[in-house]
This record gives sequence, structure tokens and C-alpha cells, in this order.
Amino acid sequence: MIHRIEWDNFNESLDLIGQIKEYHRLFGCWPESVHADRIYRTRENMRFCKDRGIRISGRKLGRPFEDPAVMKALRQQRYEDERIRNAIEGKIGEGKRRYSTDRVMTKLRETSETVISMVYLVMNLERLLREGASSYLMRIYHSLKACLLLDVLWVKLDWSGMHGRG
Repeated sequence: MIHRIEWDNFNESLDLIGQIKEYHRLFGCWPESVHADRIYRTRENMRFCKDRGIRISGRKLGRPFEDPAVMKALRQQRYEDERIRNAIEGKIGEGKRRYSTDRVMTKLRETSETVISMVYLVMNLERLLREGASSYLMRIYHSLKACLLLDVLWVKLDWSGMHGRG
């Protein structure tokens, strides 16, 4: 879901709390974590997330922990958060490169917003198709494999019976 499309420069960090509240309204719970750029790590956003038990990605403020095990766990968590965030940023980049959301040439604001929305709809549909098609193809593969295995066993049994071995 596209939260906001704006044509003028604005500070996106002001939208984070609204986006989290929208998530809560849609799903009935707060997200476990928020994977965001550094610009989103404002005091207000971090306080909002902390009050609701939401982990926000990035380095912790303040002095580092002295316990090496805690530091290692935090580093590992930060690494996992970055992996997730990189995948999201990659999808946005794919939308720009492959689907030309960086070169929308329509004249009206509403038409441009529709084009951008349609691009992300198509990207989501392609993902569903890919996942659905792969599971469907895997079912066919396993069915064929089972049929071929039975066929091979039947041929072996039939062949061995024809030559008097049994």
C-alpha cells in the first residue's frame, strides 16, 4: 500500500508514526520491527517505537555495552535488519529501473499516481505468480517423479517376469 505520494520535497521521517498507526489499524497489532533509513531515527519516532515495543533498525544511541555477547547479538540483529532493508530498497530500485517509476511522463498528478500504483500492483502480482507457479510446478515435478518411479518399478517387475527371473 502506498502511504503518501508527494511532489514537493518533504521530510519523510514525519510520516513514520502515521504509517505504524495505519499498520496497527489494518492488522490489529504493532509491527515487531521497523526497517528504516537513518533519517527516520528521530527522538519522537524512537520514543513512539520504544513505548510500543517496536524495534527500530540502526545503531543504538548511547554508550556501547561492555558485555561482548550482548554486542555480538546486537551486531547480528543489525546485520539481519540491514539484509531486510536492502531487499526492500532493491525492490524500490527494481520499480525505478525495470518499470520506469523514475520516469513517469504523464501530465496530470492523478494519472501519475495511478501509473505508480499500477506498477507496484504489477510487481506484487508478478511475485504472487512466481511463488504460486513455483509451488505448482514443484507439485507437478513431485507427481511426475512418483509416476516415473512407479513406472520404472513396474517395468523392472514386468521385465524380470518375462525372462523367467522372479
